[in-house]
Amino acid sequence: MASFFYILVPFAILAVAIVLGMGLHNMMKGGDGQRSQKLMQLRVLLQAVAIVIIMAAIYFAHR
Repeated sequence: MASFFYILVPFAILAVAIVLGMGLHNMMKGGDGQRSQKLMQLRVLLQAVAIVIIMAAIYFAHR
């Protein structure tokens, strides 16, 4: 079970980084503010999911 979470951790971190980059790119080019807001909200959600996955990986690694 721990190996499953070890595989998910890099994908979760990559998803956060991609959405962060998309949001920053949109803000720097002067894009729609509503889109930037939605991307940053998605980033926060993905960060929460990534933290849960990381904590689960740590939990199952020590079991």
